[in-house]
Amino acid sequence: MKYVAMLRGINVGPTTKVAMADLRAAFGKYTEVETILQSGNVVFSAPSFGPSALVTLEDEIANKTGFQARVIVLSADDFRAVIAANPLTGDDPSRLVTTFLSAPPARLTLPGDLGDEKIVVTDAAIYQWCPNGVSKSKLTPAWWKRLGPLATGRNQRTLEKIAALL
Repeated sequence: MKYVAMLRGINVGPTTKVAMADLRAAFGKYTEVETILQSGNVVFSAPSFGPSALVTLEDEIANKTGFQARVIVLSADDFRAVIAANPLTGDDPSRLVTTFLSAPPARLTLPGDLGDEKIVVTDAAIYQWCPNGVSKSKLTPAWWKRLGPLATGRNQRTLEKIAALL
């Protein structure tokens, strides 16, 4: 069965650099391991993958890369379902973002003034259309830190590249 692993926070600054060869090495017990871009996206195959495998994988990533990363792993079918459920559209795939959640958000208060930005929240993901760019999103880093579950976002262009490998 194919899976998608999305690491949180790697290669976003000088202190979070992770070589893709090291990241692939962390997935050594799996097959058909491929990394996508330099942002912590891995497609791999395994007979099954559960919570204990996730803990082991996060430890192995830390051992091989020197970076402690949190990871969201979805089956190929679940990944495709989250992508297909996106109700938003936009003319620039780099401004259409899906943020995957490790669990449904418990309490969620969106900023009052979203301007032209559109946000749809589900149990599995937060979908955003950021017409002014992601860096100008009304959902600030402080807002994401208060969210609760592990969250990691990818723009539509990246999601299409991941889906193509599946």
